[in-house]
Amino acid sequence: KVRSPRNLATVGNRFVAVDVYVDAGDRKLAAWQAEIDTDDRASTVGGEGGEPAAYRDPPTFDPEALQGGKIVLAAFTTGDAPSGKVRVARLHLMESAKFDLQGKLVAAAAPGGERFDAKLSFERRGDDR
Repeated sequence: KVRSPRNLATVGNRFVAVDVYVDAGDRKLAAWQAEIDTDDRASTVGGEGGEPAAYRDPPTFDPEALQGGKIVLAAFTTGDAPSGKVRVARLHLMESAKFDLQGKLVAAAAPGGERFDAKLSFERRGDDR
């Protein structure tokens, strides 16, 4: 069992869902990897896959990174890769204070493995706080 070095208070917390998007433009998104910082104000408590069939299954993640205030997510498809702005995952967070997620797209690749530049973005769901 990994012990968390963070001190995250649980009084007054709430749960929020955040959609994770990769904008591949006109390129086919066959693989991606992102590193997302959840800060000391939030803890990742779960995750789901994305919206297109290619990314319906939850992405692979590093469970040890969760304990350190970040999450590293990655997924690939050998099927029909989507293009445009793709919802690749949905994260469920427990947060003590509202904050904007920060992250970086470590990699995006087209079918065949050619890397290309893409943009990572987040959208909070049902947030009224």
